[in-house]
Amino acid sequence: MITKVVISAAGQGTRMLELSKNMSKHLIEVNNKPFLAYLLDNILKAGYTEIILVVGFREDMIREFLKTYTFSGVIPNITIINQFEILGPKEKEYGTACPLKCVKDFVKQSNFISLVGDNFYSTEDLKLINIDDEYNYVAGIENDHPEKFGVLIKEGEFLKEIVEKPTEFMGNLINTSLYKFTPEVFEKLPLIGKSKRGEYEITDVISLLAKDKKVKVKILKDNWMDFGKPEDLEKFSDFIK
Repeated sequence: MITKVVISAAGQGTRMLELSKNMSKHLIEVNNKPFLAYLLDNILKAGYTEIILVVGFREDMIREFLKTYTFSGVIPNITIINQFEILGPKEKEYGTACPLKCVKDFVKQSNFISLVGDNFYSTEDLKLINIDDEYNYVAGIENDHPEKFGVLIKEGEFLKEIVEKPTEFMGNLINTSLYKFTPEVFEKLPLIGKSKRGEYEITDVISLLAKDKKVKVKILKDNWMDFGKPEDLEKFSDFIK
């Protein structure tokens, strides 16, 4: 059974506009509770016991939040890593692959789960991705607007490729940024370069693994929500009622 979860929470969240001007977007409150608390609750309910939180912007506020956060009276085992202290400021090195560059010494030779701190996943789906075998997994879900996301192209149960924001219809199974990785991912990380956006992308790492037939697709059975824009506060508030 996999016990480790890496949460990527270094970004400011500029899409949240004024809401994240002076605080981490992961701490924006919904119904008087930080979004990150809802995510942590489900991760712990799913049975994961070791959490590696990769932070950056307003690390101080996240540390302050963790001082008061408990789960059913239990203080979870959370390790905080500052991405900017390891890799330098975001102007030097940035992107969705960067948190993985920071956790190798903490993950060591274990299989682990990787997810983003501004997405919400159900407890059952977090259990679903706990597959302790020799393959990597990307979690997908069907969406009515696949053109806004990365679309997963499958060959049987294996991932063929991820097409980012396709201009023509290629399917409606999208990437939810929930992954299971083997330590093999750390061998591929040094092989990727900057994308067209000038960032190091986690999907480029996954594409290298997919070429070796090392990535399978797992379809989520429950739900998923991206917490990225101001209008998502009301949506999430209604969702958790």
